[in-house]
Amino acid sequence: MTPEEIKSALGAGLLSFPVTHFDAEGQFQAESYRRHIEWLSGFEAPVLFAAGGTGEFFSLSPDEIPGIVSAAKEASGKTAIVSGCGFGTHVGVELAKSVEKAGADGILLLPHYLIDAPQEGLYQHVKKICQSVGIGVMVYNRDNSVLSVDTLKRLCDECPNLIGFKDGTGEIGLVRQVTASIGDRLMYLGGMPTAELFAEAYLGAGFTTYSSAVFNFVPGLAVEFYKALRAGNRARCEEILRDFFYPFMAIRNRRKGYAVSAIKAGVRLQGFDAGKVRPPLDDLTAEEEEMLLKLIGSHKR
Repeated sequence: MTPEEIKSALGAGLLSFPVTHFDAEGQFQAESYRRHIEWLSGFEAPVLFAAGGTGEFFSLSPDEIPGIVSAAKEASGKTAIVSGCGFGTHVGVELAKSVEKAGADGILLLPHYLIDAPQEGLYQHVKKICQSVGIGVMVYNRDNSVLSVDTLKRLCDECPNLIGFKDGTGEIGLVRQVTASIGDRLMYLGGMPTAELFAEAYLGAGFTTYSSAVFNFVPGLAVEFYKALRAGNRARCEEILRDFFYPFMAIRNRRKGYAVSAIKAGVRLQGFDAGKVRPPLDDLTAEEEEMLLKLIGSHKR
């Protein structure tokens, strides 16, 4: 896809980040992963993000990621695949090139590793990665990589293939300033953990869509919520929030890292051999998995 084509696809509906499947030894399990991607591609999500945050990008080595992207492309049919990208600038450039070669339709640039950086450093980091590839690039605004409006404007001027802005800060004032200042030059994606909890606020701030982690294991319910939200059916949205998302949030909040671990548990409970999360994350306890199983069972879609 061209950058403009992936930009249009991003704005066409609900998005999601499939978990990365591992075998008993913790190695990438391509066969199970492809089955999961194929299943998800049968629902209404125009773009899936391979090796993203929910896909445990932070625990993957750079040389694993192109193979994950390739497997996703093989199984996704007409669904576009965007790859996670990140680490420091040098590694990020090489990784961006490798996933472009593997067939990624775009990249999501996750926060760089560890250190806080000034705006000029962030500008140079994003610019070099954008200019290393021809595919579309989205920046993920969160943690130690929060771009100011002025920095984002400079990047839009210098990088034609910068096509998206995903926010994980939850700072509605900042993101509203971004959407008001940059306009339709970028596509805007909500990216808070369990994004449905914040979706109404983000749409009100000018965002186009969001990425749904629970789409991994209850895709029908995730799509139903998205459609109700876009249709302005607030009563149905509140019903789904009360009956599913708030109970899920209670499980997710029991331990650090469960924003990923609980999603992967849900995928396993739906019959996919996704394996365990890699350290430094840890899996749900048996009691917590039983809680999640009951929640899934009452919301089959």
